[in-house]
Amino acid sequence: MEQDIQEIRVLLVDDQHLVRHGLRFIINAQQDMKVVGEAGGGHEAVRLAAEVRPHVVLMDVQMEAGDGLEATAELMKILPDCKVVILTTFDHEDYVYKGIRAGAVGYLLKDAAPDELVDAVRAAYRGEAIYRTAVAAKVIGLAIRSTPSHSDSMKETVANEQLPERFTGRELEVLQQMAYGLRNEEIARKLFIGESTVKTHVHRILQKIQVEDRTQAVVFAIRNGFVK
Repeated sequence: MEQDIQEIRVLLVDDQHLVRHGLRFIINAQQDMKVVGEAGGGHEAVRLAAEVRPHVVLMDVQMEAGDGLEATAELMKILPDCKVVILTTFDHEDYVYKGIRAGAVGYLLKDAAPDELVDAVRAAYRGEAIYRTAVAAKVIGLAIRSTPSHSDSMKETVANEQLPERFTGRELEVLQQMAYGLRNEEIARKLFIGESTVKTHVHRILQKIQVEDRTQAVVFAIRNGFVK
């Protein structure tokens, strides 16, 4: 391994020993990552994360010793730069929505292939969003529809002012339609503008929030109240 490549420090959180054993074997087999700790529940995960300071946490959801989603929210308070990937058996819309709101950057099923798992760890470490389950597009759309309406314009203004460049009114409209899962041609028809114009707006949106793809833009929109 090259000297200048930093190892990705991974914390495993799952209440099943066999699951943790399998994950540890896969992670430690990679040259660019290593398991720095294991926890059997959410409470232990928060305590241990503060000690070992992982780059990425693979977090189960349903655990008797502390809920994984609540633990994710707590982790974000004490280690805001840590990246949490929800790793669960359940491809459930509510879990995806709550995971995004808690601060997780990804949602992966336990039946994912080993290559997909390690790719997700690397992507999370880079700060990318990983929502690639079978119902990901539908789930994100439903998650946004269940987001409480942010009628208070001050909330939107504050969030908008935190950007390097403010969104224009049209960019906000395009971002909202992206969040509902519409493709460029569908957005163009809905907003009565050309598809090339939509592509320009999408490009500008990604630039302004400094992300690389539409999924990351949607996650940003949910977290910051830009979607009504």
